Amino acid sequence: MLPQVHVVATGGTIASTPDEDGAAPNLDGEDLLVSVPELASHADLSVESVAQVPGFDVDFEIMAAVAERAREAVAADGSGDSATNDSPDAIVVTHGTDTMAETAYFLDLVCSLPIPVVVTGAQRRLDEPSSDAPANLLAAVRAATHQRVDGGVFLVFDDELHAARDVRKVHSHKLAAFASPNDGPVATLTRAGVRFHREPESESVSVSATEPDARVEIVVSAAGVDGRQVERAVESGVDGVVVAGTGLGNATSDLGETIADAIDAGVPVVLTSRTGAGSTGAVYGTEGGGQTLQDRGAIPGGDLAPWKARVKLALALDAVDDSTTVSEYFSNATE
Repeated sequence: MLPQVHVVATGGTIASTPDEDGAAPNLDGEDLLVSVPELASHADLSVESVAQVPGFDVDFEIMAAVAERAREAVAADGSGDSATNDSPDAIVVTHGTDTMAETAYFLDLVCSLPIPVVVTGAQRRLDEPSSDAPANLLAAVRAATHQRVDGGVFLVFDDELHAARDVRKVHSHKLAAFASPNDGPVATLTRAGVRFHREPESESVSVSATEPDARVEIVVSAAGVDGRQVERAVESGVDGVVVAGTGLGNATSDLGETIADAIDAGVPVVLTSRTGAGSTGAVYGTEGGGQTLQDRGAIPGGDLAPWKARVKLALALDAVDDSTTVSEYFSNATE
């Protein structure tokens, strides 16, 4: 008996077709499954489309809709055992690559399901030479139905299985577009099977929220950047700020001053690094140094990418009322 996999489609390059005005996601979930007939030999598939947008237009509303559909697909008894109910054995989400890692992390934070969720997409459309869409979709189904993958949220791309918390998009157009710089992939898929490098499991701590309406801005520090971005954000009523700092999570002195002012005004600020790998660290004691900013109340984001810290901060702000409690969601830098 083949495993049951429910596919939730959201658009993206994997669902796009060319047009004289440029490509757009015109294919729905049914179209994707028809395009990869090999899937039928690996799983019994059901499918629905919750959106048809490019990855760069995905928002929290769409992420929350995917999470809700994943929950609803699981049978009421919550066993996830298709031998005893109509629940699928796994969920596969098709998605645009630009924000795929953010959606995977969102799902990992808000979904606690007895079955795995695997997100995938493509760098090249189905009509393009050497499209990676069929291979990625097939790999996602294979990984999602592997006996060792029994829960958690993952991203599959270019024959690698990545933990949702760790993975980042690291190249704009290469087929090997995703990596987990700090920990590496969970597993590698080959023709012969799946080679695991560590246990496949969720590495995130759940946040009790569904669709956040908190407004969180990302501010990037760079040579000579001043504090006007933060000033304008606070004046406009922002709920939180994530700083993509240089190195260990440092900011310019001007930016550091306005970060401190924002914290004093009750706006939570999370420090991250723009480097792409490694973690934040409280070392420098200058006005915008990580030590100074943390002493003034900035929240260390650990090794979270800035855009993932934004997802977590928005969810945390939606779940609790005060900035002190918000910081507890970031208290363990590995989560």
